[in-house]
Amino acid sequence: MNYAGYMDHTVLKPETTLATVARFCEEARRFGFAAVCVNPCFVAFAKDQLAGSGVKVATVIGFPLGANTPAAKAFEARDARAAGADELDMVINIGALKDGRDEWVERDIRGVVEAAAGAPVKVIIETSALTDDEKVRACLAAKRAGATFVKTSTGFGKGGATVEDVRLMKATVGESMQVKASTGVKTREDADRLIAAGATRLGTSSGPAIIERAAGGGSY
Repeated sequence: MNYAGYMDHTVLKPETTLATVARFCEEARRFGFAAVCVNPCFVAFAKDQLAGSGVKVATVIGFPLGANTPAAKAFEARDARAAGADELDMVINIGALKDGRDEWVERDIRGVVEAAAGAPVKVIIETSALTDDEKVRACLAAKRAGATFVKTSTGFGKGGATVEDVRLMKATVGESMQVKASTGVKTREDADRLIAAGATRLGTSSGPAIIERAAGGGSY
């Protein structure tokens, strides 16, 4: 399996430095990952580091809480695109979803989709904070708003991607959208289970280890 094509090589910790981003970009070049996912302040730098590689630059919007105003998220999206971002991973307003304000959540997502100007938008629903019913409603709001992916987690919540959540999300959005499984993807076996459940992207900082283990035939 071409694991590299599934990987968003992710570096979002608050203590991240330019040197760390440069290392992640070099690894992404070497392994041929789908994207490097960085905080917005690093987009232009990562774009330069990855020039000519075919690896995309992804960044996060309204991250990690999703509680920014819709106008702020849309501005972030436009700013990130101007800096060179190829893909945008946005966090929904979780409280609004829990309030039952699904139309508000949809408008919030649509504002980012429109500001993205054709770039793929991955909608982070933070599954660990939601009931199954809320996960379904969040996925449907993202679908109605025209997003490209639904995504499980920020990495700053109480949990990460599970097979059950990926299956539920994929069953909800169908073939018109993709699912990104993020957080807790540490081994080849994790990757295999989540891909089998329907994930087409994996957000992880363990990509190099997963690829090297897969190439060597080893397991964790």
